[in-house]
This record gives sequence, C-alpha cells and structure tokens, in this order.
Amino acid sequence: MNRRYVVRTYGCQMNEHDSERIAGLLEMDGLEQTESFDDADVIVLNTCCIRENADNKLYGQLGNLKKLKEERPDLQIAVGGCLAQKDRDGIRERAPHVDVVFGTHNVGRATDLLGHARVSGPITEIIEESESFPSALPVKRDAHHAAWVTIQIGCDNSCAFCIVPSVRGKEISRPYNELISEVEQLATAGVTEVTLLGQNVNSYGRDLTLKLRGTEVSAESSELVGEAWVRGPHTARPLFSDLLCSVAEVTGIRRVRYTSPHPKDLRPETIDAMAQVPEVCEHLHLPLQSGSDDVLSAMHRGYTADRYIEKVDAARRQIPDLALSTDIIVGFPGETDADFERTLEVAAEVRFDNAYTFVYSPRPGTEAAELVQRFVPAKISAERMERLRRVIERTSLKGNESRIGHDEEVIVEGQSKRDSEMLTGRTRHNRLVHFPAQERIRPGSYAQVRVTEARTFNLVGELLEVTAAAKHRTRIPVVSS
Repeated sequence: MNRRYVVRTYGCQMNEHDSERIAGLLEMDGLEQTESFDDADVIVLNTCCIRENADNKLYGQLGNLKKLKEERPDLQIAVGGCLAQKDRDGIRERAPHVDVVFGTHNVGRATDLLGHARVSGPITEIIEESESFPSALPVKRDAHHAAWVTIQIGCDNSCAFCIVPSVRGKEISRPYNELISEVEQLATAGVTEVTLLGQNVNSYGRDLTLKLRGTEVSAESSELVGEAWVRGPHTARPLFSDLLCSVAEVTGIRRVRYTSPHPKDLRPETIDAMAQVPEVCEHLHLPLQSGSDDVLSAMHRGYTADRYIEKVDAARRQIPDLALSTDIIVGFPGETDADFERTLEVAAEVRFDNAYTFVYSPRPGTEAAELVQRFVPAKISAERMERLRRVIERTSLKGNESRIGHDEEVIVEGQSKRDSEMLTGRTRHNRLVHFPAQERIRPGSYAQVRVTEARTFNLVGELLEVTAAAKHRTRIPVVSS
C-alpha cells in the first residue's frame, strides 16, 4: 500500500495554490491523498500569518496531532507557509513533535525535507528571500475546470498592519510568455477558467520592464515582457492589462479572473481590458480596509476614501454591471467612532456585493503592532463589526435582488453542500447560484440559469439549458504550474 498524505491550508488563495504544489510534489513522490489524519503517513499544514485566527487554528491543530504522533512515531508532520517563515522558532518550541518546518520560498523542497527528516530527524529550513521566480512545480488540483495561476510573488507596499512583505519578500514578476504557456497547457487539459494571483497584481511586470529600460530590445525581450511592450514605448510600466488580454486570447479559456489589486495602483487600462475583453469577468475585488482618511493614512494605504470612490465610479461607468467585493478591517489602532462611521458611510455609498470583514489583530513585526496604547477595546470592535455586517448584508441582498429574473451563465461546481438535490454554479460576477437539476451535470460545464430567488450571499434559480459540456478529463495528470 502506498503511503498517504493530507495537506491542510490555513490562509489565502496564494496559500491554497502553494498547497496544490505541495500535493503535486507528494504525489510525484508516490504518495496518495487521503482526507483523514488517522490514515495519513504525512500531514502538511500550510499556513498564513495575516490574521491571528490562522495562528490559533494552526497551534490548535498541532496540539491535537501531538497524541497521534505519540501513537504513531513514524507519522511525519510538516508546517510550511507564511507563519512558518515568520515564527520558525516558535513552532519548534511550541510543537517539538513537528518533523519539518519550511517557509514560503522553498515550497519546492517539501518532499526533500521530509525525506531528510525520515533519515536524520527534525529539520527547519527557511530561505529569507527569493532572488528569482520559483521554478515550475507539479500541481494537484481539486477543481479540474478552474485553476489559479501565480503571476507574481512578494509585495513592495508597506501597509502598517501587514506582515506579507516580511514573509513573502519583494515583488518578483514571472516572465510573460512563461505565464501564457502555462495557461495554454491548462486550456489543453480542459481548464476553462483561470484566476491570476498576486499580492498586488496591478504592479505585475513593473520589475521586468525596469530591467529592460535603456537596453537594446531583442527577440528575447518579448519572452520576458510580451510583444505589446516590445512594440510600444519602452517605458517602465506594469504589464497587467497586457497580460489580461493575452490570457483571454488563449483558445479554450472562457473566463479570466484576478486577485488582488491595490486601489492606489488600479490603472485605467486594467478597467479598459475588463470592459472590452469578453473573457474577463465583471467582478472586481478592491480592498478598501477603511473609509476614514486618517485611518488609511495610518495604514499607509496611499489613497483617500474619495479617491477610492472615484476609482469605483470610473469602473462602473465602463462596466455598468460590475460586481464589487472588498476587505475591511475594523478596530485598527486609533480608530475613533467618527472614523468607523465614515467606514459605514463609504460601505453604504459604494454598495459592495460582498465583503471580507475582520477585527484588527496585531501581527508581531508590523508597525501597527507597536501601537499598543491605541488598540481599540475588543468589545467596541465587536460592536462595530456587527454594525458593519448589517450594512454589508443589506447591500449584498439588494445586489442579489437586482438579479431576479435575469438569465445568468454559470459554471457548474458540483452538488450543493447543504442540499444534495441542488447543484451549485458560479456566475461571471462571482455569485453562487443553487439550482435543481434532473440530470447529472459534470462540474466544469456551463449552463444558463434563470434567477428566481435572492438570498443575502447567494442566488436560487432554475436550469434553462447546458450550453457547454466540461472539457477536462476525469483526472488531469499533474501538470507544470
């Protein structure tokens, strides 16, 4: 019997994609996936450190696994990702039963480190910074019709609350044509929807064009930065809008999404691409974080609330049917009642379709964590969070109600988790739609669904027709990513 593995992810989409790579490496090493810790020979916990609850989940899980390790000494436990990058010594101290600790820059060494630990005992390996974009790694995807494509790692911003620059390093963009080649491979395998990932996708390619500024442009230059830049002015600029258009041109790709842009760097040409290229979905995730200019300044976000609203308004003028989601932090150090009221006002004015809201949690090593004297009491933060939740739910419901009677194209994701008689699909606007189906429809198929009911965060509809069958094979072999 082959050895078996479990990979658990505590974090964002970047972490999820890293977990796909780890799973791909483990399967290339001959292991088989299982869902049960009890059946696993290798357990990998891939972590985030953006918010405190991810820390708590990790250490809680490691505590639970201690007994399992005592019962089965041959079980290997590995911790990777952002928290491991930041808290390497703390993990080893709090959970000495962990066999391997690795960071964000050496995901590709996961299986090598596990092999070392089997022979030589526990190992911690943290690389402080990547000098180049990581080499392509095998990937094990759960959803065969959709794929994440990492276009950039690291972040050059200095948000006061964020630990990402410390654990992910400086921005490094992946070569342009390498990305297009990956999307082409995915499309050949039957993937029809791709999501472009980066900490700040707006700035994709700026580092690449800086390297070429003032140099002689050659045939090799287009491999790095794409033909549009080579044909146009050789200025140092982001290439994200070019990339959106090129990915959309790949045969077989029907939907292109991206996350996350930074409001201060959202450029008109990106909105132009969204408006003009049919494959780019009409959904924009644009983190607000706060509606108060004072708080935004303290966060070092680089924009005002009015500037944020201006960018939203400009996007909606070009894309009237735009769906908008966001991130908002409640209780940032020094946030006053007036600051929070402004956040409520902006949220109501912008009319978010969805929002990921968080109570501020201090992350050691960040500027905001040092503002202890300005921390907002937990009770006040909780009260503010509840008020914000009501505003977001109200605008989300209104947005969903506006879809009643509309025929929506959905990509079928599978059975509803709550009702086996219902299927779940996702619209171009990133809304979930639940609908009954008499026939079995493979995930990855496209269908027209008429919306009949609106709920706060999802829709209910009726199936009109299947417009395109799923193209992927039942199981895609591990592919480069």
